[in-house]
Amino acid sequence: MERFDAPSLALLSLLAVAAVVSVSVCVWAGDAEPLQDICVADLNSTVKVNGFVCKAAELETVDDFSSTVISKSGNISSKLGALVTLANVAKFPGLNTFGVSMARIDYAVGGLNPPHIHPRASELLFLEKGSLYVGFVTTENKLFAKTIVQGDLFLFPKGLIHFQLNVGDEAALGIAALTSQNPGTSQVARATFASMPPIESAVLSKAFQIGEGEVKHLMEVIRKT
Repeated sequence: MERFDAPSLALLSLLAVAAVVSVSVCVWAGDAEPLQDICVADLNSTVKVNGFVCKAAELETVDDFSSTVISKSGNISSKLGALVTLANVAKFPGLNTFGVSMARIDYAVGGLNPPHIHPRASELLFLEKGSLYVGFVTTENKLFAKTIVQGDLFLFPKGLIHFQLNVGDEAALGIAALTSQNPGTSQVARATFASMPPIESAVLSKAFQIGEGEVKHLMEVIRKT
């Protein structure tokens, strides 16, 4: 059997550790896999975890696994002309631990679901009615956009800025599936110009290369949308 001296053994040990480290940096991220068949969220619990604790098994009913939250059209009379009705775990407790949610998006003619991100989910949009100009922007600032029509699907990758604009001559309706029970939504304009407390205007003025007066105007306008 071949023998190794102390320096050789030390080198082999370092190589072994390096191999383990190189493998361990490859990880998967997403909602945790459930460890039981069902875990209906107890929305009234005072226990705080990364998600929701389960309510008592004897209190679970078949109604926990059905919902009408996206069955009705939303009010699309806002300035943006679009409304997202989200069926996430907070509105549909039976979704807890399953890593999925859905949304209904109603669009008036010309209605816009403005640029936003979902930090915890990818989104697959099914256009049930109408015509939308949709797209997303990668971290390399490359735009992927097109017009979709009734029956089409479009994918928005997790964490990337995306949008939808109704370019048809009638109201539109989209149904979206999301890969998290609580995908979260951050509108780019509101996060930038309507945060509380507000970002210092000097920061936004320099970032967008506009005057501080224009920054204050945008803050006033966007807070009202």
